[in-house]
Amino acid sequence: MTTPTSAPSLPLARRRDTCEVFQADAARIRRARERLVSPDTAGRLAELFGVLGDPTRVRLIGALAGGELCVCDLATLVGLSESAVSHQLRLLRSLRLVRARRNGRLVLYALADRHILQLFDQGRRHVQEA
Repeated sequence: MTTPTSAPSLPLARRRDTCEVFQADAARIRRARERLVSPDTAGRLAELFGVLGDPTRVRLIGALAGGELCVCDLATLVGLSESAVSHQLRLLRSLRLVRARRNGRLVLYALADRHILQLFDQGRRHVQEA
């Protein structure tokens, strides 16, 4: 059952982004509201996807998808300086995408958990389908 709601601020004839008849479906809205993320979660997701919006960081995550690597290994793989890689790893660690493990004087980096690998794999498959 649809229930009319308040009218839009512009006349319908002048608005190109609305339906011909303005009405809201209460059941659809209720189902959508159940899946709607909180403003806090939306902000954190946007921050996550923003970090993943950088090709260098995506390549680092891809390299770490195969297992632990040190900064030297990562720098060699992606063709950047150790300093630049360390800077990117610091950012990835701050968002809990990457974790570090000390082995004597060597620090090894890995993906923080399987969710990061799944997110990376899903995104890669999506773009490779096109």
